[in-house]
Amino acid sequence: MSDTNTQGIAVVTGASTGMGAVYADRLARRGYDLLLVARDKSRLDTVASKITANTGRTVEVLTADLTNPGQLATVEDRLRSDESISLLVNNAGGTTFGPLAQADPSQLEDLVTLNVTALTRLTTAVLAGFTRRGSGTIVNLSSALAFNVLPVSAVYSGTKSYVVAFTQALQQELAGSGIRVQAVFPGGVRTEFWDGSGIEISAFPEEAVMSADAAVDAALAGLDAGEPMTLLSLPDIADWDRFDAARQAMIPNLSRSVPADRYRN
Repeated sequence: MSDTNTQGIAVVTGASTGMGAVYADRLARRGYDLLLVARDKSRLDTVASKITANTGRTVEVLTADLTNPGQLATVEDRLRSDESISLLVNNAGGTTFGPLAQADPSQLEDLVTLNVTALTRLTTAVLAGFTRRGSGTIVNLSSALAFNVLPVSAVYSGTKSYVVAFTQALQQELAGSGIRVQAVFPGGVRTEFWDGSGIEISAFPEEAVMSADAAVDAALAGLDAGEPMTLLSLPDIADWDRFDAARQAMIPNLSRSVPADRYRN
């Protein structure tokens, strides 16, 4: 049972199962009250009841399909107006894997809406209060598939690459503001996320699959350490540092008055 102090309200999207439910549990144990968002009210209520019983924290549920404009707007309004919110975990996401030529366009549109539009709008909404107060934390769930792009992951990898660029831009924009922004990169995590996606988690070798508990605990350890980018299973963070340094080294030459020599006769 936790004490009566609170660090404010942590909002977790996609909180009814998987990493979202684990984030909710861990944040409650850290002293946050919770606002949990997902489509399935029954599951949300179960998660909320368990967390309240285990921690004594106040847990509110908000049922919303973030691909629905009206329901997304309801969540945005709460994020924009509630001064008690101090942390947002943009965990909600989905995927579908397969050749693009055979994909259902409406399904792809929902995927982009959930992984890109909803994340962007919720972040924008919560920043209104964070900026006024000069404090707050935003955690954006990306994916290892933002880097390991597969023939069947065109849209999913594209949306998760957006999360990388979006988060890096925010980190620059908010530097020195007191607002923290972290991107988290899970690989294969044993959750329902993969069910019906076109790639079943059972297809992964055991050594490539992490539990949701281990993934969230690692992500929070990265947050505690002040990491801007937390690659959950990367053994040596220097690999990321070299990768990002190579990207930055290109920047001075990405916009010049003449094309590169190899494009000129």
